Amino acid sequence: MIGPVSPADMVLMRTGLRFAGRRFPVAVGRGGLTADKGEGDGATPRGVLRVTGVLYRADRLAPPAPWAVPIGPGDLWSDDPADPAYNRPVRAPHAHSHERLRRADRLYDIVLTTDWNADPPRPGRGSAIFLHVWRGPRHPTAGCLAFRRDHLLWVVARIGLGTRVIVP
Repeated sequence: MIGPVSPADMVLMRTGLRFAGRRFPVAVGRGGLTADKGEGDGATPRGVLRVTGVLYRADRLAPPAPWAVPIGPGDLWSDDPADPAYNRPVRAPHAHSHERLRRADRLYDIVLTTDWNADPPRPGRGSAIFLHVWRGPRHPTAGCLAFRRDHLLWVVARIGLGTRVIVP
C-alpha cells in the first residue's frame, strides 16, 4: 500500500525519478520493473522501499551526509539465499555468495541501502536493492536504481532514514 505521496518521497516515473520538486534521470534493472522479485532476475521491485542507510567510499569523497558510513575493504553484502545472513551486510572472508561493496569502479562510491526484503529477509526474494551511481544513461542495473553521481549527492543531502522510494 503506497498511501498518499508527499514531496519528501522519491517517486519513479517513466521520465525519471521525482524528488523535492526536481526530476532526475535514473537507470533501472535490466529485467524492468516487477511485482514478483526474485534473486538474480535483474528486475527492480515495485512497491515502497525505505532508505535504511548511506554508505560511501571515504577514499574517494567526503561524507555525503552526517549519518553516512564509510565502506571498508572487507565490507560485503550477502546475496546467497542459503546464507543465514542473506540480504544483510557481512564481512570478508565470507563463505557464501556475496557482493563486494568496495568496488574498483565508481558505482558504489555512494550507496543508499533500502529495506527491500529485509524484515525478515525471505530467501530468493531478492537482495541488495540499492540506489547508487550509474554506469551511464540508460545503462541497466542488476535491479537497483542508479543515478548520475552529482544527482545522487544532491538527493543524499536532502533525505533521511526512512525516506520512501516509490516504484509504482
